[in-house]
Amino acid sequence: MNSFPLFVGLRYTRSRQRTKFISVISLISVIGIALGMTVLITVLSVFNGFQREVRSAMLNSLPHVQITGFGEHLAEWERIAAAAAKQPHVVATAPYVSAQALLTNSGSVRGAFLIGIDPARESRVSEISGHMRAGTLADLRSGEYGIVLGAPLARGLGVRPGDRVVLVAPQGQVTPAGILPRLRQFTVAGIVDSGHYKIDSSLALVHIEDAQRLYRMGEQVSGVRLKLDDLFRARQVVRDLLSVLPPNVSIGDWSQFDPTYFRAVELEKRMMSLLLFFIITIAAFNMVSSLYMMVREKQADIAILRTMGASPGEVMRIFMVQGTLIGAIGVGCGIVFGILGALNVAAIVGFIEHLFQVKFMPQDVYQIADLPSELQAGDVVLTAVVAFVLSVLATVYPSWRASKVNPAEALRYE
Repeated sequence: MNSFPLFVGLRYTRSRQRTKFISVISLISVIGIALGMTVLITVLSVFNGFQREVRSAMLNSLPHVQITGFGEHLAEWERIAAAAAKQPHVVATAPYVSAQALLTNSGSVRGAFLIGIDPARESRVSEISGHMRAGTLADLRSGEYGIVLGAPLARGLGVRPGDRVVLVAPQGQVTPAGILPRLRQFTVAGIVDSGHYKIDSSLALVHIEDAQRLYRMGEQVSGVRLKLDDLFRARQVVRDLLSVLPPNVSIGDWSQFDPTYFRAVELEKRMMSLLLFFIITIAAFNMVSSLYMMVREKQADIAILRTMGASPGEVMRIFMVQGTLIGAIGVGCGIVFGILGALNVAAIVGFIEHLFQVKFMPQDVYQIADLPSELQAGDVVLTAVVAFVLSVLATVYPSWRASKVNPAEALRYE
């Protein structure tokens, strides 16, 4: 391999330019590429962390897979649970009853999503028992009408463990005075905080037998929850279950329970990545102007090299080496600072919030209290490759112009 273009290109990179403006533009190109990569890697890591936290918070109280009966009524659920338990990757099953309700206390009224659970089985299919602020799921005993509330819901009602709330079931009962809603007094047995504000703000857990009596379901349940050994195999398990379970049941996985969050985050991640890639593109193509002016400055040198026997291709490679080195420096700095930013984003954001007395992540909007970050090697590699390729492409035109310099014309006025 001919090392002549490499040697001259590196020599030009180290030499001082007669026109300081060219050096400034080259420096701006390096800073632009590095800054664009730093921001892009950090933002992608934040989006990855956000997806992880939202998914984790949701799965604290939601199952990996859920089998629901027609009209929220499922008879012979034991047979269906047994059939589901035989499937690969299913590690536990638990029945549940779900219904809408109103909770009232001292004039405060809140809508609630009521879930009747079997406390012993529920701890096998969800992580909610590990997020109890007060009390335990075992405090829910059949016939005692205890209730566990999400922390935001408990705050809205102004209740603590031991207080009483009145539950209003929407299904009415016929009386001589007309149809009246069914009322039942419950004792707050515990407070749970799964970390997902939207779920916790309406979550109410009771014993499954209390829910069956209240909603007059007899021995029926609303459905069966499943826990898998790998949550990312949920869709495969759903497909397998569709072929073995009766057609009068519906099956959904965790990604279908509240897809709005995942779709919104994925869309925001793609759009933000696209915008930041444009920043890197602009910074990379700043190199076009700096290299073009470099070619104009070095016309006499190019002419001398040509008269000494350098081919147009070798002249072109000289300036491509110089531009590629500038791009490589920017990419290297971007990788280093991007990784540092992604690993310390919580501290950086915390400092800015403290300095300006602002809150970038309100929990009632973003469902999480702190800004998360998850650095993935694939994001770093993809960002680095794209930035480097753009840098190399930006060197092609100025280098081609250098190869077309006429030695006689260049030396006429020297």
